[in-house]
Amino acid sequence: MPSKEYEHFKDFSASNVPMDERRKIWMELSNMTKGDFDKMFADQKVRQQRVPEIGQPAPDFEAELLHADRARSGETVKLSDLRGKPVALVFGSYT
Repeated sequence: MPSKEYEHFKDFSASNVPMDERRKIWMELSNMTKGDFDKMFADQKVRQQRVPEIGQPAPDFEAELLHADRARSGETVKLSDLRGKPVALVFGSYT
């Protein structure tokens, strides 16, 4: 159960929150400075410009294959090498 100190963030969604309020919340929950926050959001804005739109092809990338026991294999595969084949990407922590 979250501490009462942060109860006001229950069911919080940032989508309707003005930027000044977002900054205040981030600074309350972390040790970020105003400058850190502004840089983080500026970097996110730049990154977002490179994100493909829905329906556009995914950008090519290379990833390391894992063994069945999830150990690193040293082998890599490029997305472009799999063109025409089904591909599933699973994001998460496996530690």
